[in-house]
Amino acid sequence: MKAGIFFGAFAGASWGLVFLPPALLPGFHPLLLTCGRFVAYGVLALCLLLPILRRLRRKWSWQYLPALIRLSLSSNIIYFMLLSAAVQRIGIAATSLIIGLLPLTITLLGRSKHDAPSLTKLLWPMLAVLAGVACINIEALSQVESLATDWYEPMLGLLMAVGALASWSWYAWDNARALERTKFDSNEWSLLVGLMTGFVAAGVWGGIDWLAPVATPPAGDHQWTLFWGLNLLLALVSSWLGYMAWNACTRRLPLTLTGQMVVFETLFALAYGFAYLQRLPSTLEAISIVLLVGGVVASVRLHAEHRGELVGRPQPVTRTTGAHGGDTRSEVPSVTY
Repeated sequence: MKAGIFFGAFAGASWGLVFLPPALLPGFHPLLLTCGRFVAYGVLALCLLLPILRRLRRKWSWQYLPALIRLSLSSNIIYFMLLSAAVQRIGIAATSLIIGLLPLTITLLGRSKHDAPSLTKLLWPMLAVLAGVACINIEALSQVESLATDWYEPMLGLLMAVGALASWSWYAWDNARALERTKFDSNEWSLLVGLMTGFVAAGVWGGIDWLAPVATPPAGDHQWTLFWGLNLLLALVSSWLGYMAWNACTRRLPLTLTGQMVVFETLFALAYGFAYLQRLPSTLEAISIVLLVGGVVASVRLHAEHRGELVGRPQPVTRTTGAHGGDTRSEVPSVTY
């Protein structure tokens, strides 16, 4: 179990990095940040797919194409564009705390399928989470000197952060359904989504010439070097290594405990953000962190108790036949950042 928690923490640490490029490159439009990141990831996915291309061709069916397009948009293109825009408007802390609702939203989306507790039992954790979001919203708006004239940008940032949360939550649900129907293993499916994301990002980038005054930053060569350096870092660490760590985590921990590991993304994103700004969290931010993390952990723990999977109690292991004929532990569907 210690190894599973370590891998979950590593995945969270790698995913927390995605909040930094929008803050480090404020002159770059969120659309350009999105396209650059996922073109780099598409190239990396292609390189990783080439050695197993023959095996993939035997499994391929064109019926998978619509799902790959949907997933590439919801989990990557739309999600990261909204996240980048939110970070540039309300900062890393507020955005990461709102995205930190993911374990709760995914739990709620999966209630009917995974026999989760009733909403009555989840009432207090959900109220704690909502209170945490309210505190961070107040904090974001309080940073504006004159709400009478400047309220629009922070409010728009908060709405974009909520939109990013909704996009990735829907992806998690849609991806779970797709994986039930596909013949690909979790690694192959993730790389195919990455490859499709690269194609979509390249197509969007090629079609935004008419947005040049908005999407092209007034940046020198050093800014473009930083731009591509950060994109390669995210492609390697956040998208590839983060996915591998998440898969290792899901193999070692029960499903409901795995869900709690997503909290590490929020905690690491906050740590990176406060280190970048060289400050400690404000009082409202600290209260938000406690309420959000406490509410999410409590809600997932209630879910675990309802299914008889309390932390520390021996967990039953479901074994299925693996892709190469061996026994493997049952996994939750892998997800990609």
